[in-house]
Amino acid sequence: MSVLMRRRDLFAASLLLRARTSASVATSNWPSFRGQEASGVSDGFPLPAAWSIRWKAPVAGLGHSSPVVWGNRVYIGTAVSASGKAPLKLGLYGDRDAAEDDGEQSWKILCFDKRSGKLLWDRTARKATPRAQRHRKATHSNSTLATDGRVLVAFFGSEGLHCYTLDGTLLWSKDLGAVNVSKYGVGWGYASSPTLHGDRILLQCDAPDNPYLVAHSISNGEEIWRVRRAQVCERSWATPFVHHQANRTQVVANGWPWVVSYDFQTGRELWRLKSGGDNPIPTPFRAHGFIYVANGHGAEAPVWAIRPEASGDISLADGERSNKFVAWCEPRNGAYIQTPLVYRDWLYSGTNNGVLKCYDAKSGKLHYQQRLGTGLTGFSASPVAGDGKIYCSSEEGDVYVVAAGREYRELVRNTLEDSVMATPAISEGVLYFRTREFLIAVS
Repeated sequence: MSVLMRRRDLFAASLLLRARTSASVATSNWPSFRGQEASGVSDGFPLPAAWSIRWKAPVAGLGHSSPVVWGNRVYIGTAVSASGKAPLKLGLYGDRDAAEDDGEQSWKILCFDKRSGKLLWDRTARKATPRAQRHRKATHSNSTLATDGRVLVAFFGSEGLHCYTLDGTLLWSKDLGAVNVSKYGVGWGYASSPTLHGDRILLQCDAPDNPYLVAHSISNGEEIWRVRRAQVCERSWATPFVHHQANRTQVVANGWPWVVSYDFQTGRELWRLKSGGDNPIPTPFRAHGFIYVANGHGAEAPVWAIRPEASGDISLADGERSNKFVAWCEPRNGAYIQTPLVYRDWLYSGTNNGVLKCYDAKSGKLHYQQRLGTGLTGFSASPVAGDGKIYCSSEEGDVYVVAAGREYRELVRNTLEDSVMATPAISEGVLYFRTREFLIAVS
């Protein structure tokens, strides 16, 4: 029996115990991109407006992989270039150039102590030259890790799918081949993060030459089902969202020219919606009984509130803002890079040049739109919320703390003194920011 097989047996024996204990610590965990169910919200603990730094830990390499938290540990992914510091160009610009960063990389997973910032372990998942290009604003480690308290899953696109215990023991790895998400002849970099639900890992691999959605087994990595998306999606960087209800569980995949929902068990299509923006990046999520989807770039930048019982083609006719399955739609004020946020009764959507818009989450009525900063700074990290506060991070490292509500009220502006592209995590009253050079805990 191989070492990996013995590890899998030990892992299987521990599943029940971990499943029983995970529920008791759920409120302190931020297990994947945007936390619990991709909501971006963590309530139950006081959160700071003006803050102080609890700890600041250096991070090797370069990555936009956002922090995830389980128990007393924080995990991130990174790519370390063998040639030294990797190039990165942030800001508002339209250049289509690829980064000169095609040399050997080490794709790593780093684990830190949540309370002290001490590096607990460092694992190299793969060491090789990249199979796909990246844009100058992207990295070779854009995807956020995911955990369910039993395993820690990393998907680096072309560099493979890797499953570890939370202590850093490798359970299995899968090579899925090249996933080159490209446009204008340039590889822009893979960015969709893995989604865990039940016994499965969901991966959205929307490279133009072979777009697909796939479900893999958590226990051994074997493929359960795969659906081709060649007729519904030309490209996407969005993370798939799993919506569970009594009569069905669905996987919602943002895309262009269609947003599509699939049956979790079989991969069968359940509904589709004619899309708007041609570079889908935001992750779908749920709140107030709706599934919210947004995208941007191109002729439209819509945001939709979709009823989860949707079926068939639910596209809006010209001039429509709602129908049987679309509760409301705002066709031109959605989001391009950031995933919108629903907190309490309001939906917050941010543009990449720093305009924050607040809508009524149930009706779509616009309450305000407010520019953060000068309009010359980029905003790529998605907003997060808790304790009555919204946190909006600029690429230059300024964090705007805004009071939740239908009227704009800025509480304070903090600075991290380093660039920020990753979405922060929240756990037990502490925010964890991944900057270019550091992992920073503030309270």
